[in-house]
Amino acid sequence: MAIENSILNQFIFLIGEITLLFILGSIVFAILMVTLALISIRRGKIYFPSLIKSGVVLVEGLMKALFRLFGLEDQQVNSFFIELHNSMNKRAFEAVPVRDRAIFLPQCLRSSKCPAHLTPEGLKCKCCGLCMIGYWLPLLEKMGYRVFSVPGSSFIKRMVRKYRPKAIIGVGCMGEVKEGLEMSDKLGLISMGVVTLKEGCVETYLDWEMLLEIAKLGVDPGTIPPDLITLPKNNNT
Repeated sequence: MAIENSILNQFIFLIGEITLLFILGSIVFAILMVTLALISIRRGKIYFPSLIKSGVVLVEGLMKALFRLFGLEDQQVNSFFIELHNSMNKRAFEAVPVRDRAIFLPQCLRSSKCPAHLTPEGLKCKCCGLCMIGYWLPLLEKMGYRVFSVPGSSFIKRMVRKYRPKAIIGVGCMGEVKEGLEMSDKLGLISMGVVTLKEGCVETYLDWEMLLEIAKLGVDPGTIPPDLITLPKNNNT
């Protein structure tokens, strides 16, 4: 009986040691990932992106807690994660033909007086001139993109199931883009994110040139409409 108790105690002690080592290892790994991320944020260049992304997957909660400890706001952290995601996916995105890509715009980019009606595939733009969607949507479609203006992620999932794009560009506020990129990973889609310049639900702004730069990745310059070379003034609306 004494021998059995001794073996049991040794086993429990071993489990405790392994658990403690795992916790300490996770903390050290998270600190290393946060340090790399902080250096990347400060210098504007992402170091060891594959390693950092693996760290985010493994210890995201702990990393976020450490980011807050170092004084970083959630917006800064989310912005870094989106930039990291785009950096990791850039080469794969370039390799996907435009015919297999789609762009999802949030309905908040439209004018408050927008005459478009909601359909099963999102809002159908009438190109009325009240917002910049009517200018950019036809040009992006000429490049070969499917472009949707949608009110939520359920529409995105529906269009993905229907048209089976291999790569998408998602536009939205910081939180929406981060969630959208995570959703794309789960769906097995190559995704790139573009964050709006203004948070909110009505008449938000977008850096359309930034969207265009991503949309042009891997695209034959000869297929880009001439109108996209001469951009309109005040296009960030």
